[in-house]
Amino acid sequence: MKREDDQELWDLLGHSPEPKISPFFARNVVREVRALGGNLRRWFSIRRLVPAASVAVALIAVLFLQRETPMVRGNEGEADLFANVDPQDYELVTDLNDLVASEDSASSLEETILH
Repeated sequence: MKREDDQELWDLLGHSPEPKISPFFARNVVREVRALGGNLRRWFSIRRLVPAASVAVALIAVLFLQRETPMVRGNEGEADLFANVDPQDYELVTDLNDLVASEDSASSLEETILH
């Protein structure tokens, strides 16, 4: 904005008092910064860091153990399968189990041949 654009505004701004800065301005700023730093140091004290770190380590351990726990596969599932089958369907379930087992072995054989 140029002075010629709005002469009245510039005249009004020229009559406003200059801001007065305290001679102790720098000292007051440093005092406030130090006060904030003290609060920050109290926040990161040993009393708070030790429990927070132990909780974090426990959570990481739980997550790691959940990822590394192997899935259980095998005969345990077959026992549950036969428990819920009618006696007249045993032959059908046995044939299906043999078919699935042969398909699993065939797919693992293909993987070993291809690699």
